[in-house]
Amino acid sequence: MRNLLISANWKMNNNHFESIEAVTKLSALLRAAPVPAGREASLHPPFTSLRSVQTMVESEAVPLALGAQTCHWEDRGAYTGEVSAEFLAKLGVRYVICGHSERRAGCGETDVIVRAKVDAVLRQRMTPILCVGETSSEREGGEAQARVRSQLEAALSERPGDVVGSMVIAYEPIWAIGTGVNATPADAQEMCHSIRSVVLELAGGAAAESLRVQYGGSATPTNAAELLAEEDVDGLLVGGASLDPEKFVSMVHA
Repeated sequence: MRNLLISANWKMNNNHFESIEAVTKLSALLRAAPVPAGREASLHPPFTSLRSVQTMVESEAVPLALGAQTCHWEDRGAYTGEVSAEFLAKLGVRYVICGHSERRAGCGETDVIVRAKVDAVLRQRMTPILCVGETSSEREGGEAQARVRSQLEAALSERPGDVVGSMVIAYEPIWAIGTGVNATPADAQEMCHSIRSVVLELAGGAAAESLRVQYGGSATPTNAAELLAEEDVDGLLVGGASLDPEKFVSMVHA
């Protein structure tokens, strides 16, 4: 049975002082109401807060896995302003988001770049959270399934089944991110099931079974329980709602 993974993506929010304050609140909330059995929570702060968050999580034994929002595809080199997967691994990071739609659209990350980042994360023995999803025009044009399939094929083709099965895929309908408009639980289930079906073709049944598929796209405390009740939804990638510790913890318990 897969453990559900609820991930807090803080994006470009919370300086290191604010991050310390937020983790202090999260720690208190999770002591009072521990993460349920069969669930895991990860926290993805900005790079400038990673060391502060790591220190707090480890010293206070906060039940949160440390995550990062992206990384570079090379381990070292002349890449001004970039952070490598090697550096993240040394900080105890366990999960790294790869190919978030905001980076695909705003930072020019192609499928080739996303695959290289997945390679880098795996090379450092961390777990990639591979983001896939369609735009509103692609969805309205009946191209949603094809677009998500192409992203999966680009990132996962020719990988061993056990490697693919250890990963996390986050389905994020781009039309629902930060808009307050979310996919219905049925919409989320349909695409998450489709993702698992594509993985079955690419990497085999064991990979499709063990792979965790998150939903991300205006997930909130209001809709979290309904989304997580769907058979093929194995967690949530939470944006704005994760900035409020009480809301995020309520979603961990949804």
